[in-house]
Amino acid sequence: MKVILLSEVPNLGGQGSVVEVSDGYARNFLIPKGLAMEATPARLKELESLQKRQERKRRKEQEEALRLKEKLQGALLTIRTRAGEQGRLFGSVTNKEIAQAIKEAFQVELDRRKIELKEPIKQLGRYQVMLRLHPEVHTTMEVQVVQEEG
Repeated sequence: MKVILLSEVPNLGGQGSVVEVSDGYARNFLIPKGLAMEATPARLKELESLQKRQERKRRKEQEEALRLKEKLQGALLTIRTRAGEQGRLFGSVTNKEIAQAIKEAFQVELDRRKIELKEPIKQLGRYQVMLRLHPEVHTTMEVQVVQEEG
């Protein structure tokens, strides 16, 4: 029997896969547990259109990430913060603060989890920051931490 997997099943396939399994396995285990549904011609056509929509959405997100990469790659972002003697910061500069600074400087909304810091920034200076804009699109930008005046 051909079935469409609704979620990942170990040693069988991932979500959306069409696999051939024994009738008993499908009727007694996969379908009752909600892991699969019978692959009728109508459901196969529906699955194909869903996969096409998902592929178009993924391509659009990737193109958007590439445009964003061009805008941010190699850019210098300056963050002003309070610091003590020898340039040591009171606290640290986090990815959340970097995301806020990117929003203010470039008018780009970027999720803080897409900003990768090797370690929290605790000193004044320049740092390279990795931005993961899309699973296939990465870039780096330079962050300069300077002392706040006053």
